[in-house]
Amino acid sequence: MMEMHHTPLTKSMISQDLWTLVESEPDRFKQEVKSYFARTYPGFVVVRAKYPLIYLRDQRVNNV
Repeated sequence: MMEMHHTPLTKSMISQDLWTLVESEPDRFKQEVKSYFARTYPGFVVVRAKYPLIYLRDQRVNNV
């Protein structure tokens, strides 16, 4: 059975420089975005990227 996530997603943004990678280097874009949020929002996981927003899930709640 699929695990349901009831935690609301957090919205954030990234620089236009990172967004330029989404078309030209999608794998690098994903890695850079994950790396950025691992440093700036510890405990949050990137769920979705849809210009101009990045959607994050707070995984810290699950570790309480």
